Amino acid sequence: MTAPRFGIYVHWPFCESKCPYCDFNSHVVESIDDARWRAALLAELAHFASETKGREVGSLFFGGGTPSLMEPGSVAALIAAVRQHWPVADDLEITLEANPSSYETERFRSFFAAGVGRLSLGVQSFDEARLRFLGRRHTSGQAVRALEEAGGIFPRLSFDLIYALPGETTDVWRRELDQALAYAKGHVSLYQLTIEPGTAFAKARVEGADEGNSIALFELSQRMLTAAGMPAYEVSNHARPGEECRHNLLYWTGGDYVGCGPGAHGRLSGPRGTIATRQIARPDAWLAAVEERGHGTANGTALGPEERRDELVIMGLRLAGGLDRTAFRAASGLEIEEALDRTRLERLAEQGFLVVDTRGLRATARGRRRLDAAIRTLLA
Repeated sequence: MTAPRFGIYVHWPFCESKCPYCDFNSHVVESIDDARWRAALLAELAHFASETKGREVGSLFFGGGTPSLMEPGSVAALIAAVRQHWPVADDLEITLEANPSSYETERFRSFFAAGVGRLSLGVQSFDEARLRFLGRRHTSGQAVRALEEAGGIFPRLSFDLIYALPGETTDVWRRELDQALAYAKGHVSLYQLTIEPGTAFAKARVEGADEGNSIALFELSQRMLTAAGMPAYEVSNHARPGEECRHNLLYWTGGDYVGCGPGAHGRLSGPRGTIATRQIARPDAWLAAVEERGHGTANGTALGPEERRDELVIMGLRLAGGLDRTAFRAASGLEIEEALDRTRLERLAEQGFLVVDTRGLRATARGRRRLDAAIRTLLA
């Protein structure tokens, strides 16, 4: 399980509707000028290509928003541009996120013909009442049809489910997982419902499952998917060996990537250290900036030693394998024990949340159940 050291993320900011739990940079608009947006995304790719000449691209990820609302011709043009601007790995991973609506399902073959080899479906649930609560536009039947169609088209398939809804029991979640495992081809992402500030759920004061129930649901997920041959390689992501999302591994292992499109973030290493790039978030403002100057970068900031350390720890501890000692030293210039407070590190290890050894630093099973709290303590 190795991550490519350079990838490209393309953000498509538009959705048919805004889900009540979503705090991503997504927008609902009446119409989209696809040709204009295609030209802008191609221009920004060309801008970043001039700054990263010679880097071999190992992964390309279309996220959003809902990138499957893009015209397949635009997806094909962006993939062709990546291949034109950069050398690419022989096994280049190209992922596109989609929803299970009938409209999007009908486009699957066109996306595959455009060059997409990995589809990530936002199923979220197989239960009609849960789908309505989550504000999803598709039905359970459409989710099943989309999974069946995608499974026959794309070599690699992943889908998302959301758990820890209000009042959810382990019996309800077990039924969801049973159905999920019937369609799981190689990768499943299981996300706990989190009420993020500013979302419709937050404004309505919706509350998810309590901590004790959330842990029970998390542990049930670990047992069932591990038994099915899909153990967690990251806190929320399960895969058969070799089916891990190589692009997301870039984020979790501190690799470099270009972020293209409204609100996209990037990380690029160079003589100034690691530069965090951020594109203008508002779609209309980003579009105007690209058309004026060739890119929509809001800022590029050199990360200080503590900021870089915190990123590596926060992301790396999400992985089952944790932080590799050699990789951490190469990225931060420090040993793990030098970069972190020894007293806190030793206390968390003694309490059974973390393990520090010759391999590096990783969370135990107990630590993964309360990972956010353990990381907050470690970096306080």
